[in-house]
Amino acid sequence: MKLTESTAAVMPDVQGSTDLRRIQIDRVGVRKVKHPLTIKNGQGDVLATVGMWETTVLLPATEKGTHMSRFMGLIDEYHAQGMDATLFKQMATAMLPLLNAEEGEIRVTFPYFITKKAPVSGVASMMDYEVTWTAIATTDGVRLITEVVVPVMSLCPCSKAISEYGAHNQRSHVTVRLEAGSDYVLDDLIRAIEEQGSSQLWALLKRPDEKYVTEYSYDNPKFVEDLIRDVALRLHQWPGMIAYRVEVENFESIHNHSAYAMLEGRAE
Repeated sequence: MKLTESTAAVMPDVQGSTDLRRIQIDRVGVRKVKHPLTIKNGQGDVLATVGMWETTVLLPATEKGTHMSRFMGLIDEYHAQGMDATLFKQMATAMLPLLNAEEGEIRVTFPYFITKKAPVSGVASMMDYEVTWTAIATTDGVRLITEVVVPVMSLCPCSKAISEYGAHNQRSHVTVRLEAGSDYVLDDLIRAIEEQGSSQLWALLKRPDEKYVTEYSYDNPKFVEDLIRDVALRLHQWPGMIAYRVEVENFESIHNHSAYAMLEGRAE
């Protein structure tokens, strides 16, 4: 049967019907939605990437279901607008009346790229970082939590101290989950974390750059404990910081296991 305006008008809204079981669902929606996304970087440029989305709302005990298609429509409406923290929070705010909800959450994970210049040659290349934004919306406002995975180099102080020459080093992942009361540029957070490693990483290095990185890290050795404490000190100084969680994993080059540390902090 061909769908007409008259037949569509009388089609039942099953999701909007009353549920007699009277059990509230804390979160219901869609997840693992892979969808294009544009991000506004620290220079105001708009970069194309791909987001893995999850959008959910609280469903009252009296309602049978939510309208799943509206989540997809919301993502499609906002994905190409040049997303930043402010717009992402606006998206979460807009979700509540769209779904007739009093509480909801939007999460998106995406690769984020920053163009970096090598320390000596100045050759430019793009580094990628994994970023997750989570916006928790209620009728009272929106909380934004940013999580970013930043790769750095760490050089072992013990190896340097006991060896006549050389010291083992490894790549480390610093994962920061930060909630702040004021918006900030994502690039600034990533750079602040990078600066705490024995050395930063670059996608492309020439020989003079490699010499610089090798010697710089040798002069700046850090245990996993040193690295996580230095990151924590930097986050304590972050404008508007409410709470944070830091994890550091060193992918050890002389062991078949990782060194790991985790700590959490809140504003005093």
